[in-house]
Amino acid sequence: MTTEPRDGPQDGSRDGSKARPLRSYGRRKGKRLTARKAGLVADLLPRLRPDLSRPAPDDLRTLFACPLQEVWLEIGFGGGEHLLWQRARTPKSALIGCEPFLNGVASLLGGIDDHGIETIRIHDGDARDLIAWLPAGSIARVFILFPDPWPKKRQAKRRLITPQLVRSLMRVLRSGGELRFASDDMDYAREALRVIGNDAAFAWTANRADDWRRRPADWPETRYERKALSEGRKPAYLCFRRL
Repeated sequence: MTTEPRDGPQDGSRDGSKARPLRSYGRRKGKRLTARKAGLVADLLPRLRPDLSRPAPDDLRTLFACPLQEVWLEIGFGGGEHLLWQRARTPKSALIGCEPFLNGVASLLGGIDDHGIETIRIHDGDARDLIAWLPAGSIARVFILFPDPWPKKRQAKRRLITPQLVRSLMRVLRSGGELRFASDDMDYAREALRVIGNDAAFAWTANRADDWRRRPADWPETRYERKALSEGRKPAYLCFRRL
């Protein structure tokens, strides 16, 4: 969650509440895109971007042309490696990725184009806009992997995980759905555990220390995790079930 939303704040959400003015932080663009990636942003991204100006379909699977079992959501997908990994191993699940950083979006578009993928959609703005648009109980799994920890005390208010976001995710996650969170910042991991764990709609699934110290087999290593490990930081992997 790093920039102002592309289309501005919504007037309201599916639960009838007024959306608060949105503000997120960080870079929108990095280095100049290659000609190919710029072309994909211009031509492919508009075809994959959910149209938030229209009501979402009651069944999100109808956004995709092929038969599917469920839809997953990743908030802050970086360069898209995790999305592509999950797509390759779960072909019956579609994925919607949120990422405001244009260079990361362009990287994912390259992977989608290379492999002819039809089951990924991209929202290149503030994830809270998309979440407000989604139907209740429409998502089977949510990933929030290594979000910016904003480690300085004065920056803590910028963190993505808040009680308000958790309430929004509670609405869109189906019963029995899963919320996955990872961070190499232990202060942020503890905060996420407190904020999500204090919400009666979620249950932390860990039964032993290894359940949060070790990455599950169906959870690939990301570039941010590799960097953390190379610098001596040990990530926490938190899984919650929607009750």
